[in-house]
Amino acid sequence: MKQDSGLRNNLKSIRTRLGMSQQDLANIAGVTRQTISGVESGQYAPSVAITLRLAKALGCQVEELFWLEQDLPEIEAFLAKTVPAGQKVRVSLARIGGQWRAYPLMGKDAFRQDMIPADGEIVAVDGFPGISKLSNPKGEAISQVGTEKLQVRLLDDNMDILYNTVVIAGCAPVISLWARATERWHPQLRVQYNFANSMAALHSLCKGEVHIAGMHLYHPETGEHNIPFVRDVLAGKEAVLITLGVWEEGLLVQAGNPMGIKTVSDLLELGATIVNRELGAGSRMLLERKLQQEQVPSQEVKGFDQIVTSHQDVAFAVASGIADAGISTASVATAFGLGFIPLHQSRYDLVILNEHLEEAPVQQLLGTLGHRLVHSQLEVVGGYDTSKIGEVVATIN
Repeated sequence: MKQDSGLRNNLKSIRTRLGMSQQDLANIAGVTRQTISGVESGQYAPSVAITLRLAKALGCQVEELFWLEQDLPEIEAFLAKTVPAGQKVRVSLARIGGQWRAYPLMGKDAFRQDMIPADGEIVAVDGFPGISKLSNPKGEAISQVGTEKLQVRLLDDNMDILYNTVVIAGCAPVISLWARATERWHPQLRVQYNFANSMAALHSLCKGEVHIAGMHLYHPETGEHNIPFVRDVLAGKEAVLITLGVWEEGLLVQAGNPMGIKTVSDLLELGATIVNRELGAGSRMLLERKLQQEQVPSQEVKGFDQIVTSHQDVAFAVASGIADAGISTASVATAFGLGFIPLHQSRYDLVILNEHLEEAPVQQLLGTLGHRLVHSQLEVVGGYDTSKIGEVVATIN
């Protein structure tokens, strides 16, 4: 009996999540493997008796297995960022630590090079708990939904992609190259890259909003990269640090370096205008450290308080003439055709909580760090040393 076109099922997603083959499920439910295959493909509508057997075998409710297309399921999720109340909000979804996380697709987060497809939409409920009153720049009161639990209406029934989503927060542009290369090896895997500076990414990991945090922070007192910051922020959580690569950080200057900038002290002496990064960014910490070493008062440097929020924004400001210089990486300088003055070699690490290490999607993603395809993608952009990629550099207890 062919399944009604309006009837959808989640049988395969639940079965594979439990590590069961079609034959395993067939044996437990007392049906044939062909029956399981037919139901999963939508070619067979099971009887009430078989439906009940399947639900019992999988330890779930019938409603979790079957629904009508016009009545797509809703799930409870926690917002990763605040959103305006009372308007439709598109979200992407991922499961982290046994909970669904909803990532609003708004503003810059809604785009990469093209618009990001949504997994669901927040169900608007008047008076929903978690509404807080804020003020906009004009002083007018606005409402926003905070990071509370809420209902998300799914836009399709492809639960497999949601369960196979790995979320990374970080600021390294090459993370997207790694993600796309990984998805070629594992077509069922989806990697969601949320832009965040190093400290913001680490705090997102601590709050359970991401599986992996990328960071490149140098601790001058110990001479270590990243480890002291992870110990401090994670506060007793167990984690590992895995190296993605070592990159060259320094000053981006206009092509040909027309001002003749050689050191950060030249920024003041030559009257150069810079753009800076926000608090918590490794690039800002590098600039502040170098200015201090050369005894240059940071507030006397033009543009020190002119903030942009990504490596690409720094490069765009310099390339467009808005600024004469800014801190970023050699690979970004190459991509924008800019001059580059090296200041520091920084190790970029991936921080993963131990509780996420055994999750199959995370293992698939990390397993590609040894693939030549990934290495070649990172090497071709320039400014990266990938000789120790995939190496565990620290365990945090």
